[in-house]
Parts: sequence; structure tokens; C-alpha cells
Amino acid sequence: MSKTNTIRPFGWQDKLGYAMGDMGCGFSFQLVSTFMQLFYLQYIGIRAEDYAVIILISKAFDAVNDVVIGNLVDTKRLGKKSKYMPWIIAGGLILVIFNIMIFAPVTALPYWGKYAWCLAAYCLWSIAYTMVNVPYGSLHSVITDDPQQRVSLSTFRSIGAALPAIVIMIVLPGIVYNKVENPVTGITEEVLKGETLLPVALVMSIVAFATLWGTTKLVKERVQRNDEGQNTTGMTAFFSAFKSFFTNRAMVGATIATVASVALFNSTMALNNMVFQYFFNDTGKVGVAMIGSYAPMIVFMVLLGKLTAKFGKKTVVVSCMLIGAVSGLVSLFVPISADMTGMIIYIICLMGLNVGNAVFQISVWAIVADCIEVSYRKTGKSEESSLYALY
Repeated sequence: MSKTNTIRPFGWQDKLGYAMGDMGCGFSFQLVSTFMQLFYLQYIGIRAEDYAVIILISKAFDAVNDVVIGNLVDTKRLGKKSKYMPWIIAGGLILVIFNIMIFAPVTALPYWGKYAWCLAAYCLWSIAYTMVNVPYGSLHSVITDDPQQRVSLSTFRSIGAALPAIVIMIVLPGIVYNKVENPVTGITEEVLKGETLLPVALVMSIVAFATLWGTTKLVKERVQRNDEGQNTTGMTAFFSAFKSFFTNRAMVGATIATVASVALFNSTMALNNMVFQYFFNDTGKVGVAMIGSYAPMIVFMVLLGKLTAKFGKKTVVVSCMLIGAVSGLVSLFVPISADMTGMIIYIICLMGLNVGNAVFQISVWAIVADCIEVSYRKTGKSEESSLYALY
């Protein structure tokens, strides 16, 4: 491994540029994670049990798609100067198209047509998102090989990821919901205005591409890896990446922890809207809940670098995740009523849960970059994207 001497030193441009990359990914991912389910169930008219099958099929497809694209990024260069930047730009352009396709108001189609459209749109969106996210995530390990600088990149990536979530959860409810009085019960209910999501998706997509473009202009790749292990292609590369992944204990451990973290984060994002729409009957407070749940992340974004430098990443992450786990268990036994008191309890529980999850989400990208480094030193193969895709 060698580093060039002509590239400017690691600094604020790299941190800002890397944050912009996850901001771009986030404007697409958060919009889809938060509103696609509501859009297809409440506006397009897909039945919940059929939607569940769509998610199952698309995630199985995504598992294969991730590894294929990871290997393509490792073995097929789209440009001469950078291994990753051309993939980010190409994927970003395609992502704009499929963001819009997901939220197209296809209410006039027959039921099977709506079903097919939803499945196709989500699978195609997954391909485009992977084309952006895999090279973007792999980029972390070649910007710097300094562990503390990787922690700072991880922190700024988390900042970039948090901003779209906050914008989407605070701003969009006032745009995409209407207050309508139920003629039977006389109760005012929150109703999704599905037709608003197409222009919203268009605006979010343009912003997402602009920030991804910013990443390619601000970030520099400093770590040059020589393929001592001679990278392969096709099925040989597929099995080679699997072997490298599963013989890397650190990578396997980080992946298991991430599965739990993502399950918590995605379910919270998806269900928060429903909790405030149907239980508290006040979608205007979704933003307050999100600010509360992100409060621990904001605190640890400031403190994490100093804490990990003193105690190490593993100690800090495990300690905080134990706090989150205890908070989650306690919240199961706290009665929550559909009033302001219940809402406060619910938000406090979210904050407790997110103590552990926030610390892990902030530091995990630095951990994964370190795991990729371990694999390269063991095998001599430059498989950053394949390993990141498997992760």
C-alpha cells in the first residue's frame, strides 16, 4: 500500500464532501423508507399482505444485486482517475429516475398493474441506490488510513445522514397530510395526500444528485491499493469475496450488530408516522419526536472522537448499546396513553433507545473501513466494494 504525496492533506473538504454523499443517499433513502409504504397502502391501494410480499421479493433481489454491483465496482472502472466517483455520478443520475418512478400516481392501473409497478419500481430503485451507496461506502477506506480520521469521516457521514431525515420528518408532514373530519365519528383525522409525493420526490432527487456531485468534487482518494492478490471476475470473484468476508471475524461481528441497528432504525422510521397518525392523531408532532430521537446522535457527534480516542471504539459502542437495550426493555412495560403525557413518554423512550443506536450508527462506518483494511492486509485483494456490498 502506498500514498501519493501530491494530494492535499486530509481536512475539512473531505469531511464536508463525505457528509454530502450520505446526505444525497439520505434524501432518497429516507423518503422511500418513510413514505413508500404509506403511499402504496393508503393512496395507490395495495393490500398490506401483498405489499409485504413485494418487500420480501425486492429484498431477496437486493441481496444478489448488492454483491453483483460490488464486484463490478471493484473490477470495472468507469473512469481513469477514480475507481469510485464515476459510479457515484452514474448511479445518482439513474436514482433520480427511479425515485420519481416509485411515487408516480398509478391509481388508474388495474390492481395487478399497480402491484407490478410497485415491485418493478422498488427493485429498479434498489439497483440505482446500490450503484451510489456501494462506491460511496467503499470510498471511506481510501480517503485516509488513519483510524481517528476515519472516525471523523464516520461522524460527518452520520451528520449527512441525519439532515435529510430531520427535513423529511419535520417539513413533509405539513405538505403531504390533510386534516379531514371523519363523517361517522366526527373525529379529525390525518389523511395522506398521495398526489403531493411525486413533486416532492422530484425536488428531493435533484437535491440528492447535487449533494452527490459535491462529494465527487470535494473528496480525495489518498490510499492506493496494489492488487497483490490479483482480483478476479465472475463467479470466482463472487466466492472469493464471500470467503474474504466470512473469514474476517471483525466484519462478521460488525454486520450482525448492524442488522439489529438497521431493524431498529427502519422500523422506527416507518412506524413513527403511523403512531402519530393513528394513535396520537397528530402528525404535526412527528418532527418533535424525530428531533428528540436524534438528540443523542447530536450529542455524540460532538463527543465521539474524544471518547473513542480515550477508550477505543469497541468499549464506547458496547457501553452505549447496553444503555439503549435497557431503555428498550424498560419501555415495553411503561403504559403509554394517547395524550400529551403519553407522547412525552414515547419520545423519551425513543431517546433512550437511540443512545446506543446513535453511537453505533456514527462509528460503524469507521469500523467497516477498518474491517476492509484487515481483509486487504490478509489477502492482498482490493475488494473494498465487494466486501462493503456484502456487509
